[in-house]
Amino acid sequence: MIIKIELFTHCYNKMTDIEKSDIPTPEEEVEHELNARYKPPPEKTIEEIIAADEDDESLRKYKEALLGEAKEGKILVEPDDPRKVLVKKLVLCVPDRDDVELDLTGDLDKLKKQVFIIKEGVSYRIRIDFIVQREIVHGLKYVQKTYRLGVPVDKMTHMVGSYAPKMEIQSYTTPSEDAPSGLMARGSYTVHSLFTDDDKHEHLKWEWTFEIKKDWKD
Repeated sequence: MIIKIELFTHCYNKMTDIEKSDIPTPEEEVEHELNARYKPPPEKTIEEIIAADEDDESLRKYKEALLGEAKEGKILVEPDDPRKVLVKKLVLCVPDRDDVELDLTGDLDKLKKQVFIIKEGVSYRIRIDFIVQREIVHGLKYVQKTYRLGVPVDKMTHMVGSYAPKMEIQSYTTPSEDAPSGLMARGSYTVHSLFTDDDKHEHLKWEWTFEIKKDWKD
């Protein structure tokens, strides 16, 4: 009888957790409302941006400085790739430790088998390395949803910003986050990452895994 009651309680708690995870938090409700109200500006080519307000010399110089080498013509880092944004790497940055890199240019399915080890309680940042080519990209965003045992436990949306094309790699680093700690927090987590923009273009979507451990060598 005791076993049956414990099993029932475990199943009930699990179902309750899942039901709670489906209820949006106040922050998620505010984010959804803001996204519903926000109207992204119309896409313009570099030529159209340069031509606009051409009588205003100070504004023209500002735009030329902002656009850099892109104002001289289209920047094509990888001419055979039609995409505007090429996401290259995800990098886990922890103070006083070597960066750990996740190559995002190959078979993304294989990334699910790679596991980042993170010591509980440490502060870390995530850096995204990417290339912008062809045209300016407005309102880039990095969205990260974290799951444990199939249940969502965290969601982050980072506003990356607008970027002009450049020949070199550009990057964005998230604010510092503290890894969870304690016996209950240890274990494997699955992350669904998305690099998108104001126009809801999915520049790259991938899945990866990290494991919280008591120490780096556990």
